[in-house]
Amino acid sequence: MADQLISTAVHEELPENYVRPEAQRPRLHEVVSDAQIPVVDLADPDPAAVVASIGEACTTHGFFQVLNHGVPVELMVAMLAVAYEFFRLPAEEKAKLYSDDPGKKMRLSTSFNVRKETVHNWRDYLRLHCYPLEQYVPDWPANPPSFREIVSAYCREVRALGFRLYEAISASLGLEDDYVKRTLGEQEQHMAVNFYPRCPAPELTYGLPAHTDPNALTILLMDQQVAGLQVLNDGRWIAVNPRPNALVINIGDQLQALSNGRYKSVWHRAVVNSDRPRMSVASFLCPCNDVRIGPAAKLVGEGAPAVYRDYTYAEYYGKFWSRNLDQEHCLELFRT
Repeated sequence: MADQLISTAVHEELPENYVRPEAQRPRLHEVVSDAQIPVVDLADPDPAAVVASIGEACTTHGFFQVLNHGVPVELMVAMLAVAYEFFRLPAEEKAKLYSDDPGKKMRLSTSFNVRKETVHNWRDYLRLHCYPLEQYVPDWPANPPSFREIVSAYCREVRALGFRLYEAISASLGLEDDYVKRTLGEQEQHMAVNFYPRCPAPELTYGLPAHTDPNALTILLMDQQVAGLQVLNDGRWIAVNPRPNALVINIGDQLQALSNGRYKSVWHRAVVNSDRPRMSVASFLCPCNDVRIGPAAKLVGEGAPAVYRDYTYAEYYGKFWSRNLDQEHCLELFRT
């Protein structure tokens, strides 16, 4: 099965099982290339202004970039460099790590869910569970030699940033600063190291088609040289152009539910290009499987009924993985 990895060969033509039906293609010429998603400077000396900016971004876009976020720039550079090193490993070494089982805690795989798909996506990825680190790191790749040390350090910094953002998101909703973190329980942390090789026909396929994230919060480290992330805003696909040293934040489905629909877990997708490969590192904060999730009681009342019923994250995640990535928003299955 590992011969399905697309990073182990150079492709002069797009294989037929990656070609999207015409109605499902990305129409790259229609993408708005010069739009700006919100940018929040976490070093702003006015904390109330930071909270207000994050609240507005969560309402209007569901995505924002953060500057002065506290994750060392040299660690971000090292994270991307070791990710590229990993995907340059010999094919036979990568094949040892390959799995198409979505239940595995550590796996190298391709596309999204190759067991179910009829059309594949132009992506290979390394999926890692990251919390608690001492439990999972021993199973991570031992090559490149610096992989475990660099990725562990990056995971710690990103987790701390995620919890800082939770405080601001809670405050922006008028909730106690610790509300989101407390409500979602002792949270898991996952990572997807996404590699998008050069593609011979980028207008016919996706790196990942339109989807929302099933988790609570996503922190994305983007390749500074190659854009590929696009976000749906007001019915238009807009390109997210990486700001130097910024991280991209997006609201996941669980924060949309917790906010009673005020904050948006928006559709986003990854496109590919024919000129050069692209790397991205997505870190996900995820609720405990057994914690009950639903609209915050303070956000429900006269004129603001609960939009979603309560559910466990395990129930939600099971439904998410049982569907195709680009089907209707999974939260629609949990409306009251």
